[in-house]
Amino acid sequence: MCLASRVTQISFCDRVRAGETVYGGWAAAPTPVSIGILARGLDYVIIDLQHGTATEHDLPALTTAIRLAGATPLGRARNAHPADIGRALDLGCDGVIVPNVESAEQAAAVAGACRYPPDGYRSAGGVMASVTAPLCIVMVESRQAMAELPATLRQTGVDGIYVGPRDLSYSLGCTLDPYDPVLRPALEKIWADCAAAGKPVAVHATDGTTGRLYRENGCRLVTVISDAQAIARAVVSELAIARA
Repeated sequence: MCLASRVTQISFCDRVRAGETVYGGWAAAPTPVSIGILARGLDYVIIDLQHGTATEHDLPALTTAIRLAGATPLGRARNAHPADIGRALDLGCDGVIVPNVESAEQAAAVAGACRYPPDGYRSAGGVMASVTAPLCIVMVESRQAMAELPATLRQTGVDGIYVGPRDLSYSLGCTLDPYDPVLRPALEKIWADCAAAGKPVAVHATDGTTGRLYRENGCRLVTVISDAQAIARAVVSELAIARA
């Protein structure tokens, strides 16, 4: 089973599937010490294997540190390949955030990579695999993925959607501002599609204000902080105070 919530005693995976709002962090430059500090008080921490510094070799120590801090480890896989998905799950992640998913057919393949037979085709034997039905959350990062979203949400085993607003803004040719006249309607359509399908949705946020905006619009996985950006902002702020 997933790491149980100390409050509800319901597994994290079940809380997400039931539509509970959960709050998390994003680890782009993690060490076991830093990720343990980041995880304190959060429901989950996502280890960024696509663009961050962590590798598969780092996962056992990182996922253990997250659990010791009372949160649940998730991994953003490098890509949608079954090998990358399986390795993240085998080395301690309770679920995966999968990028570069462009179609419902691809989403079905991703979901199959997260499940053992007969529900999928994942291979057994992971040394740290802790859940039999890990979270499978696919990213929506392009105009094509948006067009496929209703069909994607109907795929068995797809537990939810995680929007990558930066790549989506590139695809749509607009700014990253959540109030951008092009991006905002796109986000609202994604939120509406997920609500209609009864599937949780998240939009990547790196500060509490943006996270609250997304939560108020129905997002249920609210990523409120990124380690790298938090450090950078704190350095700029404290240096300005010291120099003032």
